[in-house]
Amino acid sequence: MKPVVILDIDRSLQVQPGQQSIALGDWQEALRFGCSLRVMARFRRLLDDRLPPACGTVLLGSGDFHHLSWPLVERVHCDKPFQVVVLDNHPDNMRYPFGVHCGSWVRRVAMLPSVSHVHVLGITSGDIGAAHAWENYRRPLRAGRLSYWSIGVDVGWARKAGLGDAFHAFDGAAELVQAFAEVQRQRPQPAYLSIDKDVFLPAVARTNWDQGCFTLADALAVIDGLRHGGLVGSDITGEISSYRYRSYWKRWLSRLDAQPAVDAAKLAGWQAQQQALNGELLRAIGTLPAAT
Repeated sequence: MKPVVILDIDRSLQVQPGQQSIALGDWQEALRFGCSLRVMARFRRLLDDRLPPACGTVLLGSGDFHHLSWPLVERVHCDKPFQVVVLDNHPDNMRYPFGVHCGSWVRRVAMLPSVSHVHVLGITSGDIGAAHAWENYRRPLRAGRLSYWSIGVDVGWARKAGLGDAFHAFDGAAELVQAFAEVQRQRPQPAYLSIDKDVFLPAVARTNWDQGCFTLADALAVIDGLRHGGLVGSDITGEISSYRYRSYWKRWLSRLDAQPAVDAAKLAGWQAQQQALNGELLRAIGTLPAAT
């Protein structure tokens, strides 16, 4: 069995039996929330040096590090194009002119020749509503390389903009999950799975960001639906941790995105809840066949 690997950047995870941890705390300031393309290139080289040749699910820590999925997807070797399935409360396809950050990495992945399509499931954020329409990168949506699967968000603007085919809007999570499972059944493809736990209700897992409405059962149903095409890789992010940036610039960006404050008195309990949820997700991912 391929080992689960923890990229231990923010000390939000405890190593469990059978897991491998890579100490990367000295990268936290440089990577957290976002980084330049030059810093990402350096980190990509570090991953090439330190990740095992074949690893299982990679745990990234806080959702502030979700952009690290980009180099992980790049490392996938598959004989045919594969889809990337992202569970996230946000589109992660927002404009960011300063490199790449946790809310802009999906565009980079959608551009990769090895990736056939990116599905972002579980969005309840207003990031895809009319007020923020201009902030979304439209090229991957228009090119048919990216789809948003949202719950309770008014996305009528997308039809007027000629992007209607890329938007799948639902009233509830169960309806979304059922529709996505049907797509996977009819058109199975190998998949890379990336889970940001801000897709979940706060009662399921508390994170560093505003959260969606998925239950654990919803996520497990999505995971099960990927068995038709098999799995080429996976990562999990959305742990909760507290950090004060040394950089004023990053402190300002974090405030601009209205990140909720972390209650230090409750942090240990929230992290224990997260650890238990990771166990459930990892067990489900471990039942999926490898893509052939």
